[in-house]
Amino acid sequence: MRTRFIEEGLDNFAEHEVLELLLFNVIPRANTNPIAHKLMQRFGSLYKALDADIKELMLIQGIGKQTAVFLSLIGPVTRYYLKDKFRQKNPSLNSPEVVADFLKPLMFNLAEEVFYVISINSKNQVLHATLISKGTINEAVVYPRKIVEAAIRHKASSIILAHNHPSGSLKPSDADIRLTNQLSMIMSGLSIPILDHIIVAHTKTFSFAKAGLL
Repeated sequence: MRTRFIEEGLDNFAEHEVLELLLFNVIPRANTNPIAHKLMQRFGSLYKALDADIKELMLIQGIGKQTAVFLSLIGPVTRYYLKDKFRQKNPSLNSPEVVADFLKPLMFNLAEEVFYVISINSKNQVLHATLISKGTINEAVVYPRKIVEAAIRHKASSIILAHNHPSGSLKPSDADIRLTNQLSMIMSGLSIPILDHIIVAHTKTFSFAKAGLL
C-alpha cells in the first residue's frame, strides 16, 4: 500500500484502501484491511468515518483511543493545511470564484452551520476571517453587533459574509436574505461595504453578489 502510494498517489485508491493506508500508520503490525472495511460498513463513506466522533470510532473492533484520535485529526488538519496554503499566497479576492477557494477550506465537511465575516483591505486581500457564530445542522444565530466589532477591530475596508449549508442546499433562505439586507444597510452607514455573501454547500458555492441579491 505504501509503495503504491509513493509510486501512484491516492487517485486510484478506493475509499477503504485510503483508510487502510491511514490505519497502518498507527497500527503498523496488524492487517488493517478488515478494520477499514468495518469503518466503511458503519459510516458509509471515507469522509463520514473521518468526521466521526472519537467515542464512536472506538466502538469499532481494533480501534483504540490513539487510532481514533489520529483519524479524527485528518479533517481538521486538512482544513488547516488548505487555509494556510491560501493565506501564504494571499491573492486579491476579486471574484466569487477566488472567494470560494478561500472559504471552502474553512467549512470543509463541517456538520454544523457556521457564519464568518472576512475582513478585507483596500487591495481586496484578507485581513482576518472571524468566526461569528457556530450553530446546529441548519441554523447559526448571527448578531450584527459582532460583525461590526470584527470589521472595526481588523480595520476592514470592506467585508465578505459567508456561511455554510451542511444540508447541501445552495438556495439562500428568506432569513439569509433578510439578514444580508439588514447588514448591508448597517455596514453602508459605517462606510464598510459588504462585497458579497457566500453560501458554501459541500463543494459548491452561491454568491449573493453574482445572483444580484446584494
